[in-house]
Amino acid sequence: MIIFENIWWVLVLLGIMIMVHELGHYWAARLFDVRVETFSFGFGPRLFGFRRGDTDFRFSLILFGGYVKMQGEQPGDQASEDPRSFLAKPRWQRLIIAAAGPFMNVVLAVAVLTGLFMYKYPKPARASEPGVIARVDPGSPAARAGIREGDRIVELEGRPNPSWEEILVKEVASARRPLRLVIERDGQRIPLSVTPELHERTGIGYAGWSHGVDIEIAGWVEGTNAQKSGLQIGDVIVAVDGVPVRSALTLVEAAKASQGKPLEITYSRNGVEGKVTVEPVLKEIDGEKRWMIGIAQRPRLEYTRLPLPQAFVESLRQNWRSAGLIYEFLKGIIERRMSAKSLEGPIRIAQLSGDAAREGATSFLALMALVSLNLAIFNLLPIPILDGGVILLLLIEMALRRDLSLPVKEAIIKVGFVFLMMVVAFVLYNDLTKVLPRGS
Repeated sequence: MIIFENIWWVLVLLGIMIMVHELGHYWAARLFDVRVETFSFGFGPRLFGFRRGDTDFRFSLILFGGYVKMQGEQPGDQASEDPRSFLAKPRWQRLIIAAAGPFMNVVLAVAVLTGLFMYKYPKPARASEPGVIARVDPGSPAARAGIREGDRIVELEGRPNPSWEEILVKEVASARRPLRLVIERDGQRIPLSVTPELHERTGIGYAGWSHGVDIEIAGWVEGTNAQKSGLQIGDVIVAVDGVPVRSALTLVEAAKASQGKPLEITYSRNGVEGKVTVEPVLKEIDGEKRWMIGIAQRPRLEYTRLPLPQAFVESLRQNWRSAGLIYEFLKGIIERRMSAKSLEGPIRIAQLSGDAAREGATSFLALMALVSLNLAIFNLLPIPILDGGVILLLLIEMALRRDLSLPVKEAIIKVGFVFLMMVVAFVLYNDLTKVLPRGS
């Protein structure tokens, strides 16, 4: 049942984003008087629709995405001599038409987050001072660099007083690349260098430090004892065996050190503290046996509402940060510092879509904004048959002041198609390795 729910929600998610993308191409084409022959919701044989002017608006059999077909769009198309065909238009107009699709996906991402922040803007509850390290994992890159709990990062890659958000973005995007930083300890400033490792499971950078936040219960791990103890989702974990919990890893280490012995967990519920005893169990996760308490954790968040101007500015800031992180990921993969395991394909997106929808509308819309931004950036990559490839060829022709020959264009499109199919095959395989159980 969950599989069908996931399929439905990913169709809704991608359907909206792709339709917005195609509307961008459609509106730009109409602006420059390009004849649009078809605007299709879905692919394959036409099911039903209506005609308005030159355009057949249709629903097609495979309701996954859609497309806009413009007259004279493909090289060698006989209709390209028509003054209203795509190839008959000046190159700068064709460039705008090609860029309009990704642009609309960016607009969607910004608009969705702006609306969300006007309704509910999340921020960590009782977060530690910006840059203050609440925890250093033993044996981690941060520990080997000499960083201690309580140190404050006052400079990172030349940027003074970075927020934890900026620190985490740099960490995950800098696998196998030294990060220059300055820490403040006992009133002294100490220059250091930390080289995040490549986290094998996630394919992103890991330094082994974390900031202090309240940790609350987000859910349960099946086959463990935490849910039976009387704890509830939303409880704040205050301490475990008397050790204060200000990091998600505190419980993980406590379970490991217990070797199955019962642990006393202090929690807070609606401002009232309580205590329960939980016995960890030994479970196999990704082929590795670990002692687990069974609590899925998340930072406790507080919510407020932002007025429209602030919500818009914050939406722009978060989308810009996300775009920068995507760029750093792609750069790291190309430089072979990071693993392509961090890429998510349609199977994983379907899982995430279903999970977000079950959490509620705000989670689903937040995911939509993120995926829409990813779709915009992916489409702008300079790969033939993608919008970015079309834009690149137009820029080359504008620089040469002449059209590339038809055989050259056809060869480029074929190479681009093969490359894109290789990428699709890889992300599908990558998704399957994440969702299918591993053999013991």
